[in-house]
Amino acid sequence: MQKSTGLVVAVVVALVAGLMLGTLATRNIYSEPSLPAPELSSGQRGQLGIDKNINESTIDRYLYRDDSVYYDMRMLEDPADYEKIDGDRYLSGLVDGFEVIPYPYLVNVEGLPEEVGQSYTGHTLFTHKDDQYVANYKESEQILSDLFPKDKNIFLMCGGGGYAGMTKTLLTALGWDSNKIYVVGGYWYYEGEHNVQIKQDDGSFAFWKISYHNIDFSKLTKK
Repeated sequence: MQKSTGLVVAVVVALVAGLMLGTLATRNIYSEPSLPAPELSSGQRGQLGIDKNINESTIDRYLYRDDSVYYDMRMLEDPADYEKIDGDRYLSGLVDGFEVIPYPYLVNVEGLPEEVGQSYTGHTLFTHKDDQYVANYKESEQILSDLFPKDKNIFLMCGGGGYAGMTKTLLTALGWDSNKIYVVGGYWYYEGEHNVQIKQDDGSFAFWKISYHNIDFSKLTKK
């Protein structure tokens, strides 16, 4: 009788374990689909670094992954006049799940269209000079590593795609795996289902809706 009871218990345990493993496998398959390798779009979008497969048209399929971080690289208000190229100098909206890290705080801005004028020219974590990224503060590398974990996929977005592509160039030059970084493109062209509107009907901006990463340069140690 004891042998029979032990056998029944063993069978039940095995069935429960099998069901649990099956459930975990199913969650893994359906909650986080495999990512295609980064692949540049053609033409001007490719020059900006925008991905062919994961971009403004498809990003909704890849949101809310535990193995990924999502960053919009715009400033809340950019000094550059992006209205001159049918853009928006204000961060008037963003895709849900994206947090904000202003690219102009990471490194000096270069290569903007001439008609938009100059962007932010204040303090930056790094300076791009002679094809090298030089840290301006003792904490620069640590801040970058904390914000952009190397063990996760990194999805980058901005207004038109430029700042996002520049961020990938910066990270790749400093040792990040380019195959884990996706330049999603520009919010200005996003028509998906996860839009978070920041600009209100009265013209004000609900910036409190944004998960914003501020860099307080006054607290950093200059090199």
